[in-house]
Amino acid sequence: MTAPFRFPRFFVTNPSPCPYLPGKNERKVFTELSGDNASELNDALGRIGFRRSQNVAYRPSCADCSACVSVRVLAKQFRPNATQRKVLRRNSDLHVTACKPWSTEEQYALLRRYLQARHPGGGMTEMDEMDFADMVEQTPVDSYVIEYREPDADGRPGKLVGACLTDRQGDGLSMIYSFFDTELEHRPGLGNYIIMDHLVRAAAAGLPYVYLGYWVEGSQRMQYKVRYQPLEKLGRHGWVRFNPEDQDASRQSHAQHEQSLPTELAAVLRR
Repeated sequence: MTAPFRFPRFFVTNPSPCPYLPGKNERKVFTELSGDNASELNDALGRIGFRRSQNVAYRPSCADCSACVSVRVLAKQFRPNATQRKVLRRNSDLHVTACKPWSTEEQYALLRRYLQARHPGGGMTEMDEMDFADMVEQTPVDSYVIEYREPDADGRPGKLVGACLTDRQGDGLSMIYSFFDTELEHRPGLGNYIIMDHLVRAAAAGLPYVYLGYWVEGSQRMQYKVRYQPLEKLGRHGWVRFNPEDQDASRQSHAQHEQSLPTELAAVLRR
């Protein structure tokens, strides 16, 4: 008897400075996505917290930190609040197209402007056009570039103002990387709109989840993800509902409880 596909081999990267938490080092475990069963493997790994980058699936595996938490939104149960409804109305005129994963000069130019505005000095700012093409086109799974364009004078699709590299998995949409024009004063919240558009698309396609990647406690850059409820996080016992306000309350209650204990006992509990 032969197995339907080869069991993947996993590798671990060397530690490197964490891009989210100062003073921390990050380490990743990863495996190659290849062959006829790449999509099935990507789906299975996505459900246990892995993310895709080109033909590699990876997840954090840090020795002394577990701050990175996989999160996903329940698409059909999402109900926008008043602020989010305003963002939806403001951008309802955009032309949205799911394109095949083929990079363009227009997409790359938009990515460069986005990185310079939002992530100056970050690792991705060194990407050239070939790197961007690899990021978009080297995919062994069902991927798209979702483009967001303003209407021109005739109402047809015009200027590209946003894009998102997106995977369609068996149970949802995985937002690999999104970028947008940050200088459009008449379109504040464009990044939020892109997320909500994915929630609408997933629900319409009968897909239960939109995967947002990792939420990192203590990283201000990641706080926007908790605006989309109901949210689930992946823990030791699987996916559970996640409300950061509940977590903050629990942490505060725990801290107050420790303060009421003798100093020696509180120190033991923190070990």
